[in-house]
Amino acid sequence: MSSQVKVYYTPDEYLALERKAEYKSEYFGGEIFAMTGASRKHNLVAGNIFAALHLQLKKRPCEIYPSDMRVKVSPTGLYTYPDVVIVCGEPLFDDEQRDTLLNPTALVEVLSKSTASYDRGEKFEHYRKIESLAEYLVIAQDKYHVEQYAKQPGGQWLLSETDDPQQTIHLSSIDCDLALADIYDKVEVDR
Repeated sequence: MSSQVKVYYTPDEYLALERKAEYKSEYFGGEIFAMTGASRKHNLVAGNIFAALHLQLKKRPCEIYPSDMRVKVSPTGLYTYPDVVIVCGEPLFDDEQRDTLLNPTALVEVLSKSTASYDRGEKFEHYRKIESLAEYLVIAQDKYHVEQYAKQPGGQWLLSETDDPQQTIHLSSIDCDLALADIYDKVEVDR
């Protein structure tokens, strides 16, 4: 009978490995978790969101990043890669490499069957501990459905959701509008 010994890494060891790796991995509690590749629908939805918001954020003091910008949730120690990251104001980074953002304003996750529960549950619990985070979007890839979580005065989070393809949602934290028709452009969705 063989038993595998669990290996634990420090954040610095994780970052050193991650910066050389061919594939992205998340990190939490000393463990490294490989991330799976995204489907065509997932990539289309994430790309559509990035494109729509990028246009609106031009010439404004905000930066938008696709899924390769790592985010560190400092209070919990989670390192992760949201599908879209927006920061308004001066971006703060974990170190001089400037590849691990500490202060996102808004985050977007596109759901897949394997990550939906995690993105809505445990991952959102981590995200809620980021002081700068004001909005979180969770977006289905197989059907018209957007969940918008907005931080309220006092720190509570308000959920709004829609599955109306004619609907436009307003992201007040970055003063942008996002039409479901744009999110799902060229994406075959279930009705």
